[in-house]
Amino acid sequence: MSRSRMGPRLGLALTGATLVMLAVLLPNRAEAQFGLRGGPLGVARFAVGHVIGMSRLRHARMAVRGGRYRSAALRSQDPRGVERGQPANPYVLRAALTAQAALSGWHGGKRPQGWWRHPDGSYGWAGPVFWPFAHDDLTTAIILGDATSLSLYGYGDIYAAIFSPYAVTELAAYTAPQRRRGRRVPTAEAVCDASDTGGLPADRIAAAVQPNELQRTALDELATAWLAARDTIRAACPTQVPATAMERLGLMRERLAAMIKATDAVAPALIKFVDLLDDGQKTKLDALAKDRSAALASIQEKNPQAASACQADSDPRYDEKVQRQYEQLVQQQWPAADIASTLKLDDIARARLDVLQDTTLRTMETLSACPSKAAPTPQARLATVKARLETMLQAVSGVSDALDDFEADLSDEQKAGFEAIGPKRGV
Repeated sequence: MSRSRMGPRLGLALTGATLVMLAVLLPNRAEAQFGLRGGPLGVARFAVGHVIGMSRLRHARMAVRGGRYRSAALRSQDPRGVERGQPANPYVLRAALTAQAALSGWHGGKRPQGWWRHPDGSYGWAGPVFWPFAHDDLTTAIILGDATSLSLYGYGDIYAAIFSPYAVTELAAYTAPQRRRGRRVPTAEAVCDASDTGGLPADRIAAAVQPNELQRTALDELATAWLAARDTIRAACPTQVPATAMERLGLMRERLAAMIKATDAVAPALIKFVDLLDDGQKTKLDALAKDRSAALASIQEKNPQAASACQADSDPRYDEKVQRQYEQLVQQQWPAADIASTLKLDDIARARLDVLQDTTLRTMETLSACPSKAAPTPQARLATVKARLETMLQAVSGVSDALDDFEADLSDEQKAGFEAIGPKRGV
């Protein structure tokens, strides 16, 4: 047999062997108790179901390593695209900017990546800030029908809230004034403000539907409501460092509740505006979402593995990128043995730790990372977005309750030891 033919077969054999070893490493609890379809392969499919493209992740890492982006550069454009005279790629921008903001305070900004990032290279936690691009994500999902970024929030962010990789001093850098020249750590307020990079694309909507005077008034009212929604989310920006897992989960709940409140605030104005449009105008409005879908399809064509990862018949055994994502998930599994030995837990505390772990792992299925097909109208998409946020809020609340039960009888020394687990694993 020729060497060229042996290469691919040998690669498949090694990939299969790797999957078997990783499946052994994965706790049986995840397979047996949480309804993850297909056992370890089901978990693998979850782990990579939300992969948007490893190429964008690579570019984002390169951008961070090169120090090309500063906190002052949080703006609505893709520098790489602009340099090349190409349309801005929102996903490269998202990965680069959130990576810069998230990593600037971690280990003094000397580490090029973090285990708590989203699979597309962006970050759900940027220092003490949860969901830094919350307002933009609502706009993109509701108006443009693209819930890609929104769908990435879930288990990984809850896990990161419990085992934060930041030390207290690193988090404090995000709330301290930038006094030193050349300081690269953005304040929490600056990170939250960066979520408003575009707002409601009112001019784009007006250009598409050509509103009459009455419709234009309704569109202005919608834009005003959208700004009020932004302010509601900004008000939930942390002003102090959430130093404990309970405080970080509490911040998640506050931010999610603010996002839900924001969707409620814009709903009446959105319904009023859309109801004033005739059928032809509604078709033109819906075309904005179709244009976004076409752009997504173009990206996926360049990365067929990522495009097929969410399909039911996707088989991760023969995809090296899937393997890497699965390995990352395994590495992030709960350090239960380390916690039990470090904290010297008794049987009752260990049982409560198991409940906390089980409750958190169950959110992998509750919060699927594969974006659902976009609803045909903005009103329907708003309802879908709100339902997703409510599901996540419920999941975070359940984990928070389980964590509260676990810590109820722990001593201050044990609680401090538990909080030290995350930063220790991030070294």
